[in-house]
Amino acid sequence: MDKIFITNLAVAGLLGIHEHEQTTPQLIRISAVAATDIQQAAQNDDIRQTVNYSTLAKKIANYVQSKSHLTIEALIEALAAEILKDERIATIWLRVEKPNAVPAAESVGVEITRSR
Repeated sequence: MDKIFITNLAVAGLLGIHEHEQTTPQLIRISAVAATDIQQAAQNDDIRQTVNYSTLAKKIANYVQSKSHLTIEALIEALAAEILKDERIATIWLRVEKPNAVPAAESVGVEITRSR
C-alpha cells in the first residue's frame, strides 16, 4: 500500500479541559499518513485518481477549526473517522500535538492508527 503524508499541519482550534482552552483557539499540530493506492494516478499522471494531499490537509484543518473537544483522544478518534469516510483511504495514521500544553516540553500529544 502506498502512503500520502502531511507533516505538522498547524491549525488553530478549541481543544482542552481548561476554561481558557475551550474559549480561545490554540495551536494544534497534526500529522497524517494515509494508506492508499496511487498506481492509477501515477500511470495516468492524474491527481483525480488519488488522494490529493492539499484536499486532505484542508479537510483536516476545517474539521479541527469547526469542532471543539476536551481531550486530544476525542479529537483524534473523530478526525480519523472523518478521514476514513474517503473510501480510497484504507488506513490512517494520525498524530495530534499541543505544542504549548506543557511548558517544559516541546510538545505533547497522541498517535493512533485506524483502518476501515
